[in-house]
Amino acid sequence: MALVSTKEMFQKAYEGGYAIGAFNINNMEIVQAVARAAKAQQSHVILQVSSSALTYMGPGYLKALVEAACEEAGVDMALHLDHGPDLKTVQLAIDSGFTSVMIDGSHEDFETNVRVTREVVEYAHARGVVVEAELGVLAGVEDEVSSATHTYTEPLQAKEFVQRTGCDSLAIAIGTSHGAFKFSGEPHLKFDILEEIGALLPGFPIVLHGASSVDPHYVAMANENGAAIQGARGIPLDLLRKAASLAVCKINMDTDLRLCMTGTIRKVFHDKPAEFDPRKYLGEARSNVQRLVEEKIQWVLGSEGSAKK
Repeated sequence: MALVSTKEMFQKAYEGGYAIGAFNINNMEIVQAVARAAKAQQSHVILQVSSSALTYMGPGYLKALVEAACEEAGVDMALHLDHGPDLKTVQLAIDSGFTSVMIDGSHEDFETNVRVTREVVEYAHARGVVVEAELGVLAGVEDEVSSATHTYTEPLQAKEFVQRTGCDSLAIAIGTSHGAFKFSGEPHLKFDILEEIGALLPGFPIVLHGASSVDPHYVAMANENGAAIQGARGIPLDLLRKAASLAVCKINMDTDLRLCMTGTIRKVFHDKPAEFDPRKYLGEARSNVQRLVEEKIQWVLGSEGSAKK
């Protein structure tokens, strides 16, 4: 199996009424967990890294690790740059073998976002790489991406943006947010915005960022073993599944994996304070992350069996 573009994945997902999971990877155990879940569920997945994770892991190590995971899983995967901040970082990812990149100009004014995105599209398309862009602003914090405010995507602007930039997919803002603290009140997503954009851009793949469910089980596990993660609340599974049945073809998940891994490791340290073999606590965390990803594939994304289609 190989690292591939997301183009065919998204086309099948759009037509099939499901979404592909984009899981942020930060170490070998998370890569293995996602790959093993993909194999178990015969599902396409996207392995993605932020620019800080790319620096942390190193392009050479990352590419080799992902290729090995892809081969072991026997499933085609995409390697994606998440929230690329500028052309230089995007170029590094493409030159390192990424099959998909995101340029995030959402913090800029509309015209600047169009110009920056178009520049990236020209560079990427010339090298056979697809481009995700973003329009609208998500509140919250994830790595180097943060905003205290939320700006919903305007549907007519979304249509103009896609037409002028030539991007291959578009991340929109309909109420999701980065991090573990997404809602203080009742969770709500603006499906009217999603449906209008879908009508204006038929067949075009939409992306949801900040879409972790913030599983209460792993939040509780972390807190019961020394963490201080109070008030964490994510996107309900039924809202995400509805989005996946519409124009959303890619759903990003990062916080859920972090909470699962951290909660598991904290529990091992609490239950077995004499343990100092990294394989014991990282191995158990890897197993739980795999289980979590399989649940996302089945109950949120609906992508099980997609690698066989």
